[in-house]
Amino acid sequence: MIHSLTLYDVLAEHARSRPSGTAVVDGEVRLTYPELAERVARAAGALAAAGVEQGSRVLWLGQNSHRVLELLLACSRLGAIFCPANWRQSADELRFVVDDLKPSVVVHANLNPYGSATWVSVDAYDDFLGSYESVATSDDDELPVLALYTAAFDGRPNAALLSNAALIAHAASLLHVRRMEPDFAFLSNGPLFHVGTTMFMLATFLAGGKNAFVPQHDAEEVCRVVDAEKITQAFLFGAMIDGLVAANGSGKYDLSSLRFISHSPEWDAMTTPDDSPWCRSKMGGYGQTEVGGMLTFLGLAPGAAGFAGRPSPLVTVRILDPSGEEVPAGEVGEICARGKTIFSGYFNRPELNAEKTRGGWHHTGDLGRREPDGTITFIGPRLRMIKSGAENIYPAEVERALKSHPAVADAAVIGVPDDQWHQSVKAVIVTRGDVREKVSADDLIAHVRAAIASYKKPRHVVFADAIPKKGFTPDYDALDAQYGGGNYPGV
Repeated sequence: MIHSLTLYDVLAEHARSRPSGTAVVDGEVRLTYPELAERVARAAGALAAAGVEQGSRVLWLGQNSHRVLELLLACSRLGAIFCPANWRQSADELRFVVDDLKPSVVVHANLNPYGSATWVSVDAYDDFLGSYESVATSDDDELPVLALYTAAFDGRPNAALLSNAALIAHAASLLHVRRMEPDFAFLSNGPLFHVGTTMFMLATFLAGGKNAFVPQHDAEEVCRVVDAEKITQAFLFGAMIDGLVAANGSGKYDLSSLRFISHSPEWDAMTTPDDSPWCRSKMGGYGQTEVGGMLTFLGLAPGAAGFAGRPSPLVTVRILDPSGEEVPAGEVGEICARGKTIFSGYFNRPELNAEKTRGGWHHTGDLGRREPDGTITFIGPRLRMIKSGAENIYPAEVERALKSHPAVADAAVIGVPDDQWHQSVKAVIVTRGDVREKVSADDLIAHVRAAIASYKKPRHVVFADAIPKKGFTPDYDALDAQYGGGNYPGV
């Protein structure tokens, strides 16, 4: 297929055209592109020997590592699907992912194996690679290669599937907006189960740059790696930046290689202002996992009326009403899109996929408006969502966990303003019968923390006699007004 280009093809070309270029740095591990290609070939052989073939799934249950990139590229070679799951989830949530995805191989960090998959501990990963012979290479770039769990709007997460072609297209658009040069160096300190980190890792890879990894964000370690590896960009937002400023208060580390948006006088003095379109005024635009990361970029529309900027040159966007008709500029409708970066649907969700792609458009589930100058304003999710730090939290998922407590008769969850995290979760609880005095806020928070990922737990709990309803669902507007909800995405 002469028009096909997979992620593995990109690696193979880098190995030829950048024989001395540093591909990855991870602690003591340093690999050139040829060395990375050799490990990926061995990984593909090892996975194939374990039964991985076209369409099979490979699951990563661990923190950030260069092995995430290796396994993704190995799956690209085999035509398989790689999924880095959220390692911060509870045991029940991780079990759901394993049962839902049905992987052939699970690479994990200190978990108890179960089921029919081949389980490989992170410590045994290099031994698992062994010295397997090379295997046949897939040349179909439309095959899904990456699965990221997201969108728990119905109370359970769904794995969005992104193809080689979609990931390369998105990386190319981001590479352009961020003006990545071949010496660009990105630090994966944000979670690699999050598209915000993954999209920059892949754009850096496409540019032939250097990808550095730390297991998770630690301010002191991030400062050290930025200094040692002359990192150009990392996954950072307000609270994380403040932590780096505090960790480097003595000026021990040279952070001047970081090119970033202005944040504070102390931060600006440590780093170099980024003059690329990505950071021209505010970073980003509008995006979601299902579009590969970014659908629109602020950097493509300086001085625009729309708060989300203009669409990527590789997509087309329409603002549609419920009947599928485009609404006039200035009116609110659902943001819908199609193009090169759009995902391939959710894994094993045929009914949801049919709903999300009706009329030949990807329906994002988010409301927006086309401004008179043609740019896009993001209004907010069509369904309720809470944004805490970089994480999306869906009330239905938290409410389901709360209602599983024997003392809870009813529950509703809202987002309240939080100076550090933008929003935090507040739970409104109605208890059963005469047990109000027998259950505390701390009991319910601990219960949720045991059931789902800790970052989704309520930070605040209030008890009420009843929850206002619209039909059978909570009246969230009334709850916001009564209990101080606000700061929702897009507001």
